[in-house]
Amino acid sequence: MAQQAARIRNSVSQAIAELSAVFGERLSTAEAVRVQHGDDLTWNPGVAPDAVAFAESTDEVQKAVSICGKYRFPIIPFGTGTSLEGHISAPLGGVSIDVSHMNRVLEVHQEDLDCRVEAGVTRKQLNQYLHDCGLFFPIDPGADASLGGMAATRASGTNAVRYGTMRENVLNLTAVMPNGEIIQTAKRAKKSSAGYDLTRLLVGSEGTLGVITEVGLRLHGIPDSIAGGVCPFPSVDAACNATILTIQLGIPVARIELLDSEHIKAVNTYSGLELSPVPTLFVEFHGTEAGTREQSEMFGEIAGELGGGPFDWVTKTEDRNRLWQARHDAFWAVKTMVPGKQAFATDACVPISRLAECVTETQRDAAEHNLYAPILGHVGDGNFHVVLFCDRDDPEDYANVCGFCDRLASRAIAMDGTCTGEHGVGQGKMKFLDAEHGPALEFMRTIKRAFDPQNIMNPGKIVQV
Repeated sequence: MAQQAARIRNSVSQAIAELSAVFGERLSTAEAVRVQHGDDLTWNPGVAPDAVAFAESTDEVQKAVSICGKYRFPIIPFGTGTSLEGHISAPLGGVSIDVSHMNRVLEVHQEDLDCRVEAGVTRKQLNQYLHDCGLFFPIDPGADASLGGMAATRASGTNAVRYGTMRENVLNLTAVMPNGEIIQTAKRAKKSSAGYDLTRLLVGSEGTLGVITEVGLRLHGIPDSIAGGVCPFPSVDAACNATILTIQLGIPVARIELLDSEHIKAVNTYSGLELSPVPTLFVEFHGTEAGTREQSEMFGEIAGELGGGPFDWVTKTEDRNRLWQARHDAFWAVKTMVPGKQAFATDACVPISRLAECVTETQRDAAEHNLYAPILGHVGDGNFHVVLFCDRDDPEDYANVCGFCDRLASRAIAMDGTCTGEHGVGQGKMKFLDAEHGPALEFMRTIKRAFDPQNIMNPGKIVQV
């Protein structure tokens, strides 16, 4: 055992020495930098990598992967560190490849409504770049995440009900595979039936199959008119049913977000709003001026039939931005409601017809176990989040919260849903995949072994091999 440990330490030292020759001062072994790159926004403490390499090109990533392959040294891709299920933790050590310096917009094809960016470009950076072109990229997970990271985790967000997720909006990827080879998964054509869809395979792979270095993206024209606002409801059940009816009637809502009464109390204090402290839907419509007016009126009628309203319709850009900024700050707002405990968010997603039932049962579960568990969600696609609070030094409190999370995931799966609609699997939700996927999980392991036989790509995430 001592000889084996010595060999491992020697391999680590050799790998870091060769990486240092490539990256120079952009390779860090400083404790603070390593800890930052191993610990994301999850409630469980992360494990720091042995080193952090700040890459500036696909070629540098390729060199790093080749070195790591030689020494069987784990590789953990890093974008902005905003993930929630331990994706960037380094349980087996290794090097964190930080792509934040790879932040160039490489191509914009206005006529084709697409672009190509380096993996470290963030969604806000891209939209600022695109603004004068009259185009925008719609996927909005709240955090200003890197687009490479968003592709790797199959990110979603507030606009997904109209524009889809990263799965629908990534045209192609450039990636460095575990053997050190650089591939491009597809061309720029809007559709193709040529071969296996490697783009969709890498989207959502969470860095376990390769390191994404460039992303080709679909773009959309900035709508002529954007309108929306807030609508209070007497209960979460009524708000969910209004959402279901809106979707079923084919009203092309762009965003429809639920905040329960606890979230509304928090955002009123944190963001200076004056909303009624009851379950509330934040909604937005995109289109022509006449179209958004008609859609808003139809939604208002649906809300009224279910006891909701009045629908406070907003068209001024600054007013809309203030509302949506409050929505994006909801996690930080509700975090202030329970000082002294660590806050974290978990999510689930069910068919929209089961949404009201799942949310109501989840609220009942929290009440029965004396948990403060505010709910918000992208309810237009059946996805909702629960913010929980835990004293990790209190075993009883920790076990209570873990039990709630397990029941939420099992409840969603039993309703033909998923344990995670957009947070991803990482380390945190691996244990639910067998119940969700059954025999298909072994085929996922087979893919992982085929792509990454040495298991160096973000090991210990999604599937164990």
